[in-house]
Amino acid sequence: MTGELVKFLQKIGVDTRFVSIIEDKVYINNLKFSRFSRKREELFKKSFPEVDVIRSKIFQKICMRASRNLAHCIRPKEKIFLIKDDNPRNFALYVILEPYQRKYGIELIFGRSMDEAENLDIDSIALPITLDDEAQNILQLMLDGEKIELLSSNESYNDRKLVYPLINVPKSWIYSWTQNTASSDLNQNYEFSEELLIFLESLVPDVRENLLKSALFTSSKC
Repeated sequence: MTGELVKFLQKIGVDTRFVSIIEDKVYINNLKFSRFSRKREELFKKSFPEVDVIRSKIFQKICMRASRNLAHCIRPKEKIFLIKDDNPRNFALYVILEPYQRKYGIELIFGRSMDEAENLDIDSIALPITLDDEAQNILQLMLDGEKIELLSSNESYNDRKLVYPLINVPKSWIYSWTQNTASSDLNQNYEFSEELLIFLESLVPDVRENLLKSALFTSSKC
């Protein structure tokens, strides 16, 4: 089905490197670059009325931030492992990476846990660590008087490269896009730091981004 959709979209002038095709849905990652106009959508729906075209501004923002990181951390033809389950962040990873199969020729390989990656022929592993995870980690280490070490500073796992497509993406964007609440995804180890982060955000809107920038600057000086 995906191959058929790709061919038709390309035929009507849509750049499929900027749309994600997941089962019976097409997500627009970048409206301008995909050239998926309303007129082209009408043509598409005539041939595929059962396929939904998802136009989401918040998802496009997610993809834009993720692309800045992916541009320098993945290579053409790379085999990337990711976990496929009901977690909204893992789903976001899948949808974001799907068009890179056409853009960079990568291969996505799925599993239910990290343990499965050990025996697979893969080059890298994509992890769903978000900007909030990193900011909460930094805050918690500061509160505990510990050395600042970024979650995303881990570069490999069992000799496989680790990539973090969501590291610049706020968790709230993902849950807003998937229409889920974050309560079930709360890490109890960071519960206080998350509450503190929410408070700080009321004073400094970009507190998550600033914490990450400062931590990256500090680590580069060590």
